[in-house]
Amino acid sequence: MEAATSTSTFAIGSLFRDRPRLLSLPSKSLLSVPVAHDRPRVGKKAISHRGRRVGFPVVKACVSPDPPQAGSAAQIAPLQLQSPIGLFLSQILTIHPHLLPAAIDQQLEQLQTQRHAEEPPASAATHDIVLYRRIAEVKENERRRALEEILYAMVVQRFMDANVGLIPAVGPPSGDPYGRVDTWPQDDEKLERLHSSEAGEMIQNHLALILGNRIGESASVAQISKVRVGQVYAASVMYGYFLKRVDERFQLEKTVKVLPAPADGDAMATHEGEEWDSPSNAAVHPEISSMPAGPAGVTPWESRLGIKPSRLRTYVMSFDGETLQRLATIRSKEAVGLIERHTDALFGRPQTVITPQGTVDTTKDELITISFGGLKRLVLEAVTFGSFLWDVEAYVDSRYHFVMN
Repeated sequence: MEAATSTSTFAIGSLFRDRPRLLSLPSKSLLSVPVAHDRPRVGKKAISHRGRRVGFPVVKACVSPDPPQAGSAAQIAPLQLQSPIGLFLSQILTIHPHLLPAAIDQQLEQLQTQRHAEEPPASAATHDIVLYRRIAEVKENERRRALEEILYAMVVQRFMDANVGLIPAVGPPSGDPYGRVDTWPQDDEKLERLHSSEAGEMIQNHLALILGNRIGESASVAQISKVRVGQVYAASVMYGYFLKRVDERFQLEKTVKVLPAPADGDAMATHEGEEWDSPSNAAVHPEISSMPAGPAGVTPWESRLGIKPSRLRTYVMSFDGETLQRLATIRSKEAVGLIERHTDALFGRPQTVITPQGTVDTTKDELITISFGGLKRLVLEAVTFGSFLWDVEAYVDSRYHFVMN
């Protein structure tokens, strides 16, 4: 029996446009799409990507509890690595994934040696120095691409260790009676367990901001702009990067007990013995302070979306604007480039055409059919990807310095 359809507002926050480097807090709904209610839930379905030229070839055991079988492979990441180092690491992940950390350390040591060897000699003539600099620029671009793919290999391994496969490239649906693209496994619980309890509260608020009142309607289906979904995914990666950064700082200050105790009668009071940062007299980010605040720093608009107060949220809102901007900045060009490449591999490179009138031509924008449960899975993966990216960027920088701030 066909499900009845109606039109409702799908609240995807305008987290950013054209993928800026700074995290932008959303302030309004973005899309209005027709939603099909109460359609039957299609069962979970494992996806095989044999023969496709996208993504990492990795042993099947990395995404299933079965023992590893030589030669059995599945695609669990949409980005195709291209540099010599990236191709080498892809082979390591296929054959001996447990050797990846040692292989990465070796590659980073070689990159460091090459960087020192390319410094021009002090006795070089002026015209030779120009040539040396040009060669160094080319080599530096090659190293930047290699660093991006080292970071990507490490992020992929983190997902493999968690027994979670990355969503494959989003393409035309196959085998789904409703034309849905989200036929991937729903690993929501596995992804949620990878974050601290405080970060988990923030992630739930992030989901509420994106999905709005549809957050509990996993089986409902909508047609949504593929470009918009890609923007939300990339912005959620940036949000996960930011969230991991502030959560590490929060957990450290909580451990050493430097967070002030909550004020008396505060709705955010915690269990006896726990401490947190009080929001009283604290500077609030301008995008939040521009709206009338309700209890515990949650605005009426946010409260209607289901956003709840949390200790980590209050801690973040206590930062001044300059600190918040610094913490919300992706620290390296390599990480920014990796987010763009991964998103393009997942959703395709958007074809943006500016009309003579200065507007954006959306006629080539593809609509995809996806359930709200599938959207939730996409966002959870993106936030986790950003969290892993923060971790691996710090690790690589400790062995090969490339982070500028």
